[in-house]
Amino acid sequence: MRINQRKRESNLALGSPLMNQNDIRNTLDTESIRLSKSLGQNLLHDQNVLQRIAKAADLQKDDNVLEIGPGLGSLTEHLLQKVNELTVIEKDKRLASHLGEKFKNTTNFKLIHNDALKYFENIEVDWGPWKMVSNLPYNVASPLLVDLAAMPKGPQRLVITVQWEVGQRLNAKPSTSEYSKLTLLVGCRYQVKNIFKISPRCFFPEPRVDSACLTLDRRTKPLFEHQLHKPFTTVVKRAFSQRRKMMRKNLKGGWPEDQLDAAMTAANLDLKIRAEKVTMDQFVTLTKELHDR
Repeated sequence: MRINQRKRESNLALGSPLMNQNDIRNTLDTESIRLSKSLGQNLLHDQNVLQRIAKAADLQKDDNVLEIGPGLGSLTEHLLQKVNELTVIEKDKRLASHLGEKFKNTTNFKLIHNDALKYFENIEVDWGPWKMVSNLPYNVASPLLVDLAAMPKGPQRLVITVQWEVGQRLNAKPSTSEYSKLTLLVGCRYQVKNIFKISPRCFFPEPRVDSACLTLDRRTKPLFEHQLHKPFTTVVKRAFSQRRKMMRKNLKGGWPEDQLDAAMTAANLDLKIRAEKVTMDQFVTLTKELHDR
């Protein structure tokens, strides 16, 4: 059900200034919250960047949006103004408590206090019509994206902030050092549409590396049926298990050599090729050949 726009804006009470770096520092001090390096907690505070992230999602009034790791709610404030419903998942009990209090009168806000990795693993939810907009905690970004891509129908659009290195891997091409199993396990379901760099100065505390904001759209035509996702994942992980070895050597423990050689030949792959040179389409063909033989 669409929530009345006037009621939403009134409840949110965004007449007050949006949260800046000083507000973040003061809130953390006042509430005795220490950010955790182990949880990858770097809070984005630059308002220009936050607006740019929200704009990249192309949010509509009837959109339902998911945010993971909202922290103190700097990005949350921007999203709530534009959408029908915003569901946030926050693992940290202290931050979840802060968010619950901060947005307690906001009718289009839903808080889930949970580990996102466990939540997606244990609860079957159809996120297909949703969008996800998140400054992802650095320590869970890669496995979380792999899990989202493994869903039968994950969110239609992802606008995510990750470490620059992770962003480069997500956007990598074959025969480059960045091309990896992450490229393939996310790229089999999502295509990168846009990427821009974010300076460490835009975060508190400042990370030691640049970050990237990427927009990824779910493929309109799946590369393979969902039943082939697990076999595809197995092939990709085995192929990259020892990057400098020939892919055939990495794969031969999983299939009889004659079956493997026939499948590689059918996929137009040299038997001496390394995984980093194999395209997405070739990995898909190889998976189908190995699965069908």
